[in-house]
Amino acid sequence: HLKSNCKACEDLEKERQEREEEKVRYLGEKLPPLQLSGMSMKELQDLCKQLHAKIDIVDEERYDCEYKVSKHNKDLKLKVQDLGGKFKKPALRKVRVSADEMMRALLGSKHKGSMDLRANLKSVKKEDVLTSEVGDWRKNVEAMSGMEGRKKMFDTGGGAQ
Repeated sequence: HLKSNCKACEDLEKERQEREEEKVRYLGEKLPPLQLSGMSMKELQDLCKQLHAKIDIVDEERYDCEYKVSKHNKDLKLKVQDLGGKFKKPALRKVRVSADEMMRALLGSKHKGSMDLRANLKSVKKEDVLTSEVGDWRKNVEAMSGMEGRKKMFDTGGGAQ
């Protein structure tokens, strides 16, 4: 990777230098050096008028180019949106993956140990549930209502029927 990065850096630098040289060559071609010494006021005014005329022409060309590029970008965006609508994305299916498999997929060989989440759960004794007395349900409800507000609500609800 280091060799390819260095090569890419060298290519970018070379490309930047080529652009700079092209710019200097273009400006030398389009903009000859000015010779202002020995010119009269009238000649300087004519030169300024010529330069302003050239600036106007360049600004018009720049505006036209920018307009063409923006119009082309809009057309490309529309084409991309049209293409995006033609292809349907497949519906994703649910896949059951255990925590260990997920960690192995993410970390690869670095994953050590198992993440058995069920081992961390508390065990519940079923004997306690079975020994509870099954008798009259009304007595059971009264015994289970720990909060006074709940009991009063239940009593008023039961008395209204």
